[in-house]
Amino acid sequence: MNDLSCERVTKKFGHFTAVSEVSLDVPSGAFFSILGPSGCGKTTLMRMIAGFETPSSGDIRIKGESVLGLPPNRRNVKMVFQHLALFPMMNVGENIAYGLRCRGDARSGIAEKVARVLDRVGLPGVEEKRIEQLSGGQKQRIAIARCMVLEPDVLLLDEPLGALDLKLREHMKIELKQLQHQFETTFLYITHDQSEALVMSDQVAVMNAGRFEQIGSPRELYDRPVSGFVAGFVGDANCIPGKIAEIRSGEARVELPQGGEVIGKLCDGSRTGDDVEVFLRPEALHLGAGGAGQSLEGTVDSLLFNGANSRILMRAGTGQLLEVAIPAEAPAIAEGDAATVNWRPDHALVFARRAG
Repeated sequence: MNDLSCERVTKKFGHFTAVSEVSLDVPSGAFFSILGPSGCGKTTLMRMIAGFETPSSGDIRIKGESVLGLPPNRRNVKMVFQHLALFPMMNVGENIAYGLRCRGDARSGIAEKVARVLDRVGLPGVEEKRIEQLSGGQKQRIAIARCMVLEPDVLLLDEPLGALDLKLREHMKIELKQLQHQFETTFLYITHDQSEALVMSDQVAVMNAGRFEQIGSPRELYDRPVSGFVAGFVGDANCIPGKIAEIRSGEARVELPQGGEVIGKLCDGSRTGDDVEVFLRPEALHLGAGGAGQSLEGTVDSLLFNGANSRILMRAGTGQLLEVAIPAEAPAIAEGDAATVNWRPDHALVFARRAG
């Protein structure tokens, strides 16, 4: 049985449709992320699941049972907000115990439950600490502990790492994944940060303009996107606009506006003469000459040093600025050097050009 299911869920605010016929199934114990840009409807969807908004149509089920008629406090889901909403006037133990007291749990058992959940989030013995004494990462774990002590069927997390600095955010991505395994609870995670979604998730739904464009594993979304939006939003990609000149055996020969052409795998129903975009991952481009129609020449515009993830920006003769991954064994290269990049046609993905 799925812990969470949404069936054709729609939410309208007047004439504006924030969420349009969204369906998903989240298996028990999964880490499921909804990834999309600001304003795409992902937080509205989460608020409907939590019970803070009512769908205009569709159904939401927890453990197979519809929860549309239940208020938030009667749904066995809990929510961690971006700003955590910890009570500063209470110590750590009181924060975690708050939900248990509201639920009417026996006072004699509350202290033991608080101690047990603190141990599971790796913060044993901090019951008496004040919230202001905690680091950012510790506050995150306390916010999760406050929810998990209530043993929810689903934990909802609305961009909980957004307020953290970069280094702590990178650390907390790993910690959150470990905590999810520790509790074996279903996590539904909302984010606009593709790195968070790819690193932590078993499944990711990419959302755009109120709809899901694609649901799949991080690897599927990265290697086999189904639309230009997914190809451009998930991971880094060079996007080259052009027009299809010829289609042969699933490959498109794309003419570029300033001359030249590229060859790539046609991934949708675009036809000869259509305006398209060719997506090339930086790691799919290799320095050096390639076969006919599979390479571009240019000049090194700048170097982007980032350790093992260093790249160059190459200005192609067609005017395109391409980001190219540099392998560790690559020869030294400097700004202004002539350069050629090549790729395998099946690594260049051709989609219809996006509007706007």
